[in-house]
Amino acid sequence: MSSLCHPTPYKDSSCNLEKEGPITIFIHLHSISVFTWSVNKKTKKDRSKEMESSGEMVAFPLLITPIENNYRACTIPYRFPSDNPKKPTPIELSWINLFANSIPSFKKRAESDDTVTDAPAKAEKFAQRYAEMLEDFKKDPESHGGPPDCILLCRIRELILREVGFRDIFKKVKDEENAKAITLFKDVVNLNDAIEEEPKRVENLVRGIFAGNIFDLGSATLAELFSKDGMSFLASCQNIVPRPWVIDDLDAFISKWGKKPWKKAVIFVDNSGADIILGILPFARELLRRGTKVVLAANDLPSINDITYHELLEVISKLKDENGQLMGVDTQNLLIANSGNDLPVIDLSSVSQELAYLASDADLVVVEGMGRGIETNLYAQFKCDSLKIGMVKHPEVAQFLGGRLYDCVFKFNEVSSG
Repeated sequence: MSSLCHPTPYKDSSCNLEKEGPITIFIHLHSISVFTWSVNKKTKKDRSKEMESSGEMVAFPLLITPIENNYRACTIPYRFPSDNPKKPTPIELSWINLFANSIPSFKKRAESDDTVTDAPAKAEKFAQRYAEMLEDFKKDPESHGGPPDCILLCRIRELILREVGFRDIFKKVKDEENAKAITLFKDVVNLNDAIEEEPKRVENLVRGIFAGNIFDLGSATLAELFSKDGMSFLASCQNIVPRPWVIDDLDAFISKWGKKPWKKAVIFVDNSGADIILGILPFARELLRRGTKVVLAANDLPSINDITYHELLEVISKLKDENGQLMGVDTQNLLIANSGNDLPVIDLSSVSQELAYLASDADLVVVEGMGRGIETNLYAQFKCDSLKIGMVKHPEVAQFLGGRLYDCVFKFNEVSSG
């Protein structure tokens, strides 16, 4: 049976890291309309069949129920009931344009994917089809399964990439950035460990998450910057915008941290490279050191430069020493879960059964990154303590929040144990 049906601690996860085979999404395009039908007809059960793990998708068990009355994945409302259903709203137009502006950077990555034959021609086909569909939304918001929101706009982009033949156009840069970050992991951990005062150490770990979260190639501006100059993690740490951040519950979080440790934390991770290795993993290691079990939930399928479940297994195996430790901290209580997700955003009403099983007794949920923790799930309510943490990398998000570009969101909600 699949190992996903029998979750085991990371130390036992040296089982076969190869997946049963690449997923092929059978949406044979003869026209945009055929593709649109395929998108519109997809259900959550269809998604579960596409998962490389097996099993039907289920709701994340720590969401406040009933979910249909208490949970909405997308944070920013693109339209209201009073808006004309046949006319795009100003917010819809701004977000459609944002996704359109990202097409050149995605096309460039696709063109250079040497694992795909005729990559330049297929990249052009992707760019044309996605641009056409975005233009269709401007003419009729209800086309292609609309009205559009950030989940639908992301999903259509990923489906077109897969249909024309691309599986992971960011694979090369992810591998390169993971390799670079692995060489810095020891130094970053040592810097954190050298901070004796716990409140200051926790704040430094949080700043490390923000600095790492800059490595986001889903942002057209950051993708362009990265292609020119790369990213310096330590310089990014020093250049975090000063507090107070646009949402700043850090003091309340540090206060709770200083009390009784959480029993189990579920962390939805985001990007490869510095984000996961120099930001999230030092934070997770500190939780482990305090006796908290940690579940890291990573994507099932590739999406932009987000780390996948199998990539995360490989990264941690490289970071562990001969004793199976992360810089002196035992990994017995570190588990890696396949979230079942395939997008840079996430709808928590549909996750893998594996993750649901592992998360059922957690008392802290951390949703990291702009896509998962700000553009979706910022206002998600959980039955336990929760933290949404990410950097604002789109002007549209900054405007909605009333903050600055590259501002920070640190939203902590404590649930009374009484």
